[in-house]
Amino acid sequence: MKKNVFYLLLLFLVFTACSREDLQNNPGNIEVAKKDPLTAKQINEKINEAIKTKGRFSWSESSDHFVWSAIFQGNKIASIGFGSSFDRSLTPDNRAIEEEILKVIERYEGKTEKTLLSSDQYLNQIDVVIEKQETVIALRKMKNIRYLEPADYRYFENEQKFGAKSSSSSSGCGFESTTLSTSDYTTVTPNAKAPWSFTKHNIINAWSYSTGAGITIGVIDSGVSPEQTLLGSSFNNGLSSGRTISKNGVYVDSVWPWSTGYDGSADKCGHGTSMASTMAAPRNNLGQPVGVAYNANLVTYRAASNVVLDGYHEQNGVKIAFTELGNNTSVKIISMSMGHIFSVGKIEDGVKYAYSKGKLIFCAGGTSTSFTNFVGVIFPAWMPETQAITGVKENTSNQRCDVCHSGAEIDFTYQMERASGNSIPVLSYYNAQTDYVGGSSVATASTAGIAALVWAKNPSWTRDQVLNKMRQSATYYPTPNSDYGYGNINVLQAVQ
Repeated sequence: MKKNVFYLLLLFLVFTACSREDLQNNPGNIEVAKKDPLTAKQINEKINEAIKTKGRFSWSESSDHFVWSAIFQGNKIASIGFGSSFDRSLTPDNRAIEEEILKVIERYEGKTEKTLLSSDQYLNQIDVVIEKQETVIALRKMKNIRYLEPADYRYFENEQKFGAKSSSSSSGCGFESTTLSTSDYTTVTPNAKAPWSFTKHNIINAWSYSTGAGITIGVIDSGVSPEQTLLGSSFNNGLSSGRTISKNGVYVDSVWPWSTGYDGSADKCGHGTSMASTMAAPRNNLGQPVGVAYNANLVTYRAASNVVLDGYHEQNGVKIAFTELGNNTSVKIISMSMGHIFSVGKIEDGVKYAYSKGKLIFCAGGTSTSFTNFVGVIFPAWMPETQAITGVKENTSNQRCDVCHSGAEIDFTYQMERASGNSIPVLSYYNAQTDYVGGSSVATASTAGIAALVWAKNPSWTRDQVLNKMRQSATYYPTPNSDYGYGNINVLQAVQ
């Protein structure tokens, strides 16, 4: 009898051991409660509900089924951040971890090829092809994975499909030219137009102390117009001399994630041209608007097609731009007037990487469209590594512009909306023409230019010293406003 009990016990142990091995290697043993993916409409509804009730949406706080559904509805492409750090150089075993992840994917997907779409050379981040919900469940249980997100889920595109009517300016694009009202600028020698906001922030007087010479600003946007020579061959013009502009393109213009080949540095939207003009348009005798730091250098990146970072190639382009600017030792300041209403892991890694290299980063706090006006400060402006900027009405520091966002994450404000409704004069997309640009976008670009003035006056300073001087010269120092940070900067005070 005892012998029979022993054999029964032995058989039980063998069966249990085999079952555990099967569970580890057989994808069919992962329990899947919901087999069908949510529709894109259902996904968007849940994202909107989370933002309205919690103030923010996060993939990391979402269920396995929800994350898989969004991956499934986004060309089956997922973005994975792994390791203890975002930085590959700080993770000696990064390749081994990456291989471990790929083996898990291959095991659960049941295939060994066409799994890896891309592997970042600087960041612990890869993009992969995932079809099965079991794969998502298995990956999210791995201790070495920091995040697993859809890499090509197009929230804004889906919102428009399902009836949310975007305003015409939602993309931030426009090629218009407008004759400037004489009340919206001051003529400064030799014959340049200084926007009205320069007087409000004491920028013209600050030029006696600093013009931004020797400082390089990195611009992540939609590129710069090849038609605007003052941001090209005539960047060194008039009182703006001895400086450089470098134009780069890291955007793949395709709806397919697996497409390759950048489409160049030329702006095909108009937004990036306006931002470059705001920061550093030359001061000359041509009767055109001048930039805040008219002697600063620019390194521009076409990283996206427009300001809404919706889709694989735009998010990937922004990530690449941040890492390349992080590695560019001549760049001290990075400005980006684009964003998303929820976090994107690979962009977050890119921002952290640039920040770790000592860059002072300015990001737009957000400009409303008809279907995002319930959102507070947008990503990545809410990150602690960035300075979030929003626009306010003329002669105020706590009345946001009609389309601008505000919130606890805002660090500085910039006056960019007049009672007349006019905003900031800039160079047009086309030569010898002008335009107006508004929102938190122009507020961010202007503040990046202000930082260049401060840093040029104190070239040996660190990022934190420059930032502290800007704070000390602003409206609400030393106690920030709950929704508008330190408020408007008195630039003359900041450079003295």
